[in-house]
Amino acid sequence: MAYEIPVTQARAELAELINRVVYGGERVVVTRHGKPLVALVSAADLERLEGEREAAEEHVITSLSSLRAPESAPGERGRFGIAAEHRRPEH
Repeated sequence: MAYEIPVTQARAELAELINRVVYGGERVVVTRHGKPLVALVSAADLERLEGEREAAEEHVITSLSSLRAPESAPGERGRFGIAAEHRRPEH
């Protein structure tokens, strides 16, 4: 669980918050009007989180690249014309 602190208090206690994160292993969430604004995490935590995100992205790319476009049944393309072709959505 993260320690929450209002942004006005965080400004005054930044050095102490950094020590809590680096040496205490805590995560600090800075809030404004009671809503999370930013989080302070150690560099090691950030590196781990980024590594997990990259691994998840690679997994999705690998999964998608293993799929192939469906093929039309024999004679379907001639019967339905271009509507039978697989088209990628345009963005």
